[in-house]
Amino acid sequence: MIKLGLNIRNYGPTATPDNLRAWTRFAEDSGFTLGVVSDHVAPTPEVNELYPSPFYDPLTALSWFAGITERLELGTSVLIAPYRHPLLTARLAASIDRLSDGRLILGVGAGWSEQEFAALGLPFRRRGRMTDEYLAAISAAWSQDRVSLDGEFVHYDDVHTGPGLVGSRRPPIWVGGTSPGALRRAARFGDAWHPNNAELDWIRDVGLPSLREAAESFGRPVPALSPRMRAHVSERPIPDDERRPGSGSPDQIVADVETLVELGADYVVLDTNPDHPRDERPLSDDWRDLEAIATRVFKRLL
Repeated sequence: MIKLGLNIRNYGPTATPDNLRAWTRFAEDSGFTLGVVSDHVAPTPEVNELYPSPFYDPLTALSWFAGITERLELGTSVLIAPYRHPLLTARLAASIDRLSDGRLILGVGAGWSEQEFAALGLPFRRRGRMTDEYLAAISAAWSQDRVSLDGEFVHYDDVHTGPGLVGSRRPPIWVGGTSPGALRRAARFGDAWHPNNAELDWIRDVGLPSLREAAESFGRPVPALSPRMRAHVSERPIPDDERRPGSGSPDQIVADVETLVELGADYVVLDTNPDHPRDERPLSDDWRDLEAIATRVFKRLL
């Protein structure tokens, strides 16, 4: 059974406490299973151009959401793994998961902003290797009572972690990205692969076969498919050869969701964020469109 998620805009002028609370209320009232938020730590000019301030820290926001929601699963799409020490990420994520009665999904990625990496004093060209090492450290911290690691980017010895904090359930890890490295990372560490706005034919013909091949090489089960897709509704249908997945009439977008379900998706996260802040609409318009899509999905697929 498909589960729908939505992307909560935790940045920009509409990201007020009242509006963030309204996002979570809308999600629960409209039947969405999951709400996700984005991550940036140092909004440099290239970041701020697309994601204007204020930008609420995703883990802080999710800890607040945990206290004002009852059923909504809470996730990051995606947390930039190299920006925080993996032991800190492991502890914060596990704490939110426990305090929310197991409702956290930790989506992670390697990041894209070279300016932001420079501001944080991190090696941009090594971000993929850092992400792999940090995910290994997070996984170890969640599965062992005591861990020691001596890697290129993570060094610690005999640290008490694991089951006492995580309990019987660790948060699921979704790995974002569409590069060959990201697919290998998803196969190695992920419970799900979380591509963002990927072409549907590419997911079917390239992404999923590569994921299966990588999972086989690691001797792991193939991660679930849990994509994020834009939800940009137009007044009229758009010719298929002129539109991107998730754009067009509500029925066209629902057809894209159906295609993802046929490819094996268990979650689809809908994203109404504009491609540029100048195109941002009133939140009521986003909620109207999300509800129209969700109503059709639930009627046709559930």
